[in-house]
Amino acid sequence: MKNLLITTAVALILASCGTKQQQTEESTGLKGEIKLDGSSTVYPLAEAVAEDFGKANAAVKVTVGESGTGGGFKKFGRGETDISNASRPIKASEDSACKAANIEYIELPIAYDGLAIVVNKENTWLEKITVAELKKMWEPAAQGKITKWNQVNPKWPAQEIHLFGAGTQSGTFDYFTEAVVGKSKECRGDYTASEDDNVLVQGIAGDKLALGFFGLAYYEGNKDKLKLIPVDDEKKENGDGGIVPTSETVQNGTYQPLSRPLFIYISKKSAERAEVKAFAEYFVANAGKLAKEVGYVALPDAVYELVKKRLAAGTTGSVFTGKNTVGIKMEELLKDETPVEATATEKK
Repeated sequence: MKNLLITTAVALILASCGTKQQQTEESTGLKGEIKLDGSSTVYPLAEAVAEDFGKANAAVKVTVGESGTGGGFKKFGRGETDISNASRPIKASEDSACKAANIEYIELPIAYDGLAIVVNKENTWLEKITVAELKKMWEPAAQGKITKWNQVNPKWPAQEIHLFGAGTQSGTFDYFTEAVVGKSKECRGDYTASEDDNVLVQGIAGDKLALGFFGLAYYEGNKDKLKLIPVDDEKKENGDGGIVPTSETVQNGTYQPLSRPLFIYISKKSAERAEVKAFAEYFVANAGKLAKEVGYVALPDAVYELVKKRLAAGTTGSVFTGKNTVGIKMEELLKDETPVEATATEKK
């Protein structure tokens, strides 16, 4: 009798779960799986969108990976993912890989980010830094030569400098080197690199002599462990002295040259599936609100309207490939809904 009661109870529970699952599917009409991968910078925003979307769409499984922008595009170009998260625009070589695999994509800017320059809390000598000083630290010629703080600025101590930054598969690395050194991927190699920004946070937080860079959201989430450094681009039109990344300085363009757009790239074939289309629409509609919650900066409303139109039209290709993305104004580019084809030669 006891076994019969237990069996009956289990059956009722399973039936109840099945009923709830059925009700969820019936209420949204959506089920399936959506795979995202790519930028560790975009990861917190994509994860927040996936979590919120899942509350009303329990029958849709959304997985979000973070193999870096470059790593994400490799998977995307092999057809392994539906959406690729990116902290820089797609490159010509990545666009070519998609073309070779007959993968069309819809490019959607979804937020702004400011790259944070951070040091250890015990650093007492660095109150601001110029772009020229950053270049002196990070350019290829610095490798094995610029090893102490006072070699960058004589006012700083004659102690070792320990650099931390994004790995070479990261869009953050690409953008930082283009903005600071002047050429994408041109950088000294003797620094502690990681595709995981949490590793960089831990390294800098535990090293008094450290300096590093990563997306603003990771500073916002760890500001009790790190010291944020104002950056001076030495251009009067962007303001005098050092400027810290905030929602205002990133959106109005005064935090230069380390403000940048963030993207998602959606496979057009995947977007034909109802669950992917609904997720993409939800992402664009809620990106501004959720961006603020996870430490990023919302795009202007006018830009989100253009992004929504681009998604609704299913416009494929990139309006960014082949252009210098430092200080780029998205609204001007997105007004023209005709995509710019990627150039055959990789921009270096």
